[in-house]
Amino acid sequence: MAQQYDLAIVGGACAGLAAATYAARRALKTVVLTKDIGGQIATTPTVENYPAIAMITGPDLASQMYVQALEWGAEVRVGTEVSEFTKNGERDFTVSLRDGTSISAKAILLAYGKTPRSLDVPGEWEYAGKGVSYCVTCDAPLFRKKVAAVVGGGNSAVEGALILARTSEKVYLVHRRDEFRAEQVLIDELKNTPNVELVLSAVSKEVQGDGSKVTHLAVTTPEGERLIEVHGIFVEIGFVVQTELVKGKVELDRLNQVVTNKKMETSEPGIFAAGDITDSPFKQAVISAGEGAAAALTAYAYITGQQAGVDWGK
Repeated sequence: MAQQYDLAIVGGACAGLAAATYAARRALKTVVLTKDIGGQIATTPTVENYPAIAMITGPDLASQMYVQALEWGAEVRVGTEVSEFTKNGERDFTVSLRDGTSISAKAILLAYGKTPRSLDVPGEWEYAGKGVSYCVTCDAPLFRKKVAAVVGGGNSAVEGALILARTSEKVYLVHRRDEFRAEQVLIDELKNTPNVELVLSAVSKEVQGDGSKVTHLAVTTPEGERLIEVHGIFVEIGFVVQTELVKGKVELDRLNQVVTNKKMETSEPGIFAAGDITDSPFKQAVISAGEGAAAALTAYAYITGQQAGVDWGK
């Protein structure tokens, strides 16, 4: 017989671990099903924008959230992948795992995030966290008065270049086409920013460094090979959302993100979502953690048959 839980959380990063703590504190029998602990935050060398913590490494932040969830009684199954889940009836889900086993749960919380697209060039993974970053908002302060490159041509890339330009000495915006896909208002602002140099029709070929940090980005342009000297490289070419698990089960937006309301409910009762997998426009650790907490409290109300949120007497 499948092991029974109140809440099954898919994903063990900020959203999933925060949800596990809040659910376990409400005495829900909670299990976290995850391939690893921390997700993207675990690959971040320094976190300086998490409230009340001046500075912490990403792995340490993930580890503390993990330990906290365990201390409150949540079960965390590391190295576990969910292959499928089905709804059998109200408050009755079967969750199938890659190892051939299954569990049952009264509610499901999707919190497994998104994976940033990579350049897929030599040196990228060698220097990830050593100058190669996938989050301008997270790491821009590390390149104050330094030179950085942003790779991409959409809103996130252009906005990233503008953010960096406020504090960095110089910013290169590298795009494989000769025109941007970003909104025109952002493009106009970009063209009027003097310390941003546009490198267009350029394909990234290699990330180079001295063994400990990034030193150059090699690109191919119509004029030939070019070696751009930089201290940091920000990859802003979008994300890959793993939607196979949820297609046909919940509403997705045009970017394949899970659509939620303010209570983190999806279109299907009993299925909740939090973190980077949702249609929230802000992909930050603190926001994911907050959404995870909200989703857990809403799930608690669903499981116990209560009304989620505050009754204002209306």
